[in-house]
Amino acid sequence: MKSTRTYWNPLANQNADEWEIIDDSDGSLSQLTIAEDSDSGDYTRLTKFKSGYSTESFGPKSHEYPEEIFVISGRLYDEAFDLWLEPGFYASRPPGEIHGPFTADGEVVILEMSYPSQSITEKNR
Repeated sequence: MKSTRTYWNPLANQNADEWEIIDDSDGSLSQLTIAEDSDSGDYTRLTKFKSGYSTESFGPKSHEYPEEIFVISGRLYDEAFDLWLEPGFYASRPPGEIHGPFTADGEVVILEMSYPSQSITEKNR
């Protein structure tokens, strides 16, 4: 069952200590899982990029499961699509779709909903 939490603001300053720095990002990339299903592995997460940060060192990404993203704030350049993503941009990515590397213009916050329970690897087992 997916975790629940009644009305709170993960972007508020009083919740800043709940964010975790993503390894190898020099403190410029952080994440906050706001809901997850411990049985299926599905989760909803916020990812925050500091202004000017590039994920070039991580290279392009793809996942074996579908994911959705929604840009909450800032502008983010997706090199794979040669596209600037601005607030309100949404994507529903199929398994295997390549995205990134990304470069942030201003602080960027992305809402991500990922579905590892629908992994193409899991379906083939």
